[in-house]
Amino acid sequence: MAKEAKNEPKELTVEEKLKTLFQLQTMLSEIDKIKTLRGELPLEVQDLEDEVAGLSTRIDKIKSEIDELRASIAAKKIEIETAKVAVEKYKSQQDNVRNNREYDFLSKEIEFQTLEIELCEKRIKEFTAEEKDKNQELANSSLILDERKKDLEQKKSELDEIISETKQEEEKLRDKAKNLETIIEPRLLQSFKRIRKNSRNGLGVVYVQRDACGGCFNKIPPQRQLDIRSRKKIIVCEYCGRIMIDPELAGIDLEVKIEKPGKK
Repeated sequence: MAKEAKNEPKELTVEEKLKTLFQLQTMLSEIDKIKTLRGELPLEVQDLEDEVAGLSTRIDKIKSEIDELRASIAAKKIEIETAKVAVEKYKSQQDNVRNNREYDFLSKEIEFQTLEIELCEKRIKEFTAEEKDKNQELANSSLILDERKKDLEQKKSELDEIISETKQEEEKLRDKAKNLETIIEPRLLQSFKRIRKNSRNGLGVVYVQRDACGGCFNKIPPQRQLDIRSRKKIIVCEYCGRIMIDPELAGIDLEVKIEKPGKK
């Protein structure tokens, strides 16, 4: 029973609570980094998948248009052959006309069919030129599609690799975070999570940097700094609401950090 009592969250001192919260913050920040790393690739994969789908639809449409053009060319060729047969027929009939009226009628029919042949030939040239352009467009689109498919395959492979590599690490961090949460009193833990959720960078606990809050960088009054260093009570920033701790408790040596820029 005595051992169980020592493990209860209420038995932690304020200093221990602050240290545990900072450790939890560190774990959760690492998980956020993994999510960020993984979060960019799925968007890239999705964009590539959409582009591949769009290109595939476009290629299918171009192929359909080429088929229509070829069908139109074939139809015009048939029309030309039909018109040529008609011309030959009307010419043979001219040899057996009984009057000028019949001859003129046949002449007009021959002229009409000849014009139809010329018009069909013109359309065939137009359709052929259009088919050539469509074939070039098809070749270009197919080339782009092949490149995008390769990019997609590579990005998917990268994503799978990252998921595979980070899954175990994330699970370990989550397990450690859960263990830390069990020793923090529920009310304090809830407040920490709420602060973290409302924070843009996801930080619920920050350490004092150069007499200022490490979250919003507003100046902290001297007396409040003393209260933070004393670790006798939990102090929150009056500007951003984050929980503040002294650098030493966070394991940060600010003196070294300040000296480094001067050495360069």
